[in-house]
Amino acid sequence: MRRLARRGVESLRINCAHDGPEQWARMIANARAVEAECDHRFRVFMDLAGPKIRTGEVRAMHHVKRLFPGDRVAMVAPDGLDRPLPADVAFAFECSLPEVIAEARAGQQLLIDDGKIATRIDAVLDGAIIASIVRCKAQGAKLKPEKGINLPDTELHLPALTPKDREDLAFVAAHADGIEFSFVQGPEDVAMLQDALTELRPGDWNELALILKIETARAVHNLPDIIVRAAAHQPVAVMIARGDLAIEIGFGRLAEMQEEILWIAEAAQVPVIWATQVLEHLVKEGMPNRGELTDAAMGARAECVMLNKGPYLVEAIDALNQLLGRMEGHMRKKTPQLRQLTSW
Repeated sequence: MRRLARRGVESLRINCAHDGPEQWARMIANARAVEAECDHRFRVFMDLAGPKIRTGEVRAMHHVKRLFPGDRVAMVAPDGLDRPLPADVAFAFECSLPEVIAEARAGQQLLIDDGKIATRIDAVLDGAIIASIVRCKAQGAKLKPEKGINLPDTELHLPALTPKDREDLAFVAAHADGIEFSFVQGPEDVAMLQDALTELRPGDWNELALILKIETARAVHNLPDIIVRAAAHQPVAVMIARGDLAIEIGFGRLAEMQEEILWIAEAAQVPVIWATQVLEHLVKEGMPNRGELTDAAMGARAECVMLNKGPYLVEAIDALNQLLGRMEGHMRKKTPQLRQLTSW
């Protein structure tokens, strides 16, 4: 934490999908202690988990160990692994939010583990989805618990604030400088969160910053209305949450959507956080690859770049500072500046 302070890191993110209030309080106490010691202010952002759909318990049928294209899987409600299933199902797994099963339709995509396992839905039964694998690793894929599930073709009607989020919000409202709002999809979601904050901090809830995490095509479509509703009442930023966004809209459209979000945010004079897998190889392995250096350089158009934790985090911050320092002379947000080059 001291090394982060010495490098001028301005904000810290706590993910409420992990740990709990006791651990979060210790993290914040560490940050505040270093603030006093180093005379450096950290802003603490806490990320509400939102209605993230994940795999639960997994059961291999017929002693199958890996999945291959053409294999069939079944997604069932919690405690539904013992229900009758078609004989050719290779794996069955529980879904953490079973209400989405009834909203899916045959022919739609079902993506598992950040899209590493791609399936097409064959049938929707009472409390179960049967799907066929259309893409996975050539050597086969293992289906594991606690992996993300995406249904990009399905119009899901899930509240952006889950019961867990409402429980966590009491701690967040009392301790955080800003709230990262996961899976916000429309202005009605923002209104729901602001109503909840009004009850928790009736006097000054609008002093809390709100970071809108844009993770779905619907959120991109509604972004102007979402920003207007949010910014009318409190400080607002936008996070380009590229992990789920890429899966939901398709990897081929991600670059285009990044640009659209940057344009809209610039027009609204709202700051942007460039997030997900920035300098990921450098943070985790100590050596960047070429493509992620270019990606990180494009983060100069945002006001903030988010790095994940890893053994080489400090080295990644140093590299990012140098990279952004060079790029900021060439561009101001989305407008190229083309400063004079003096390399020769």
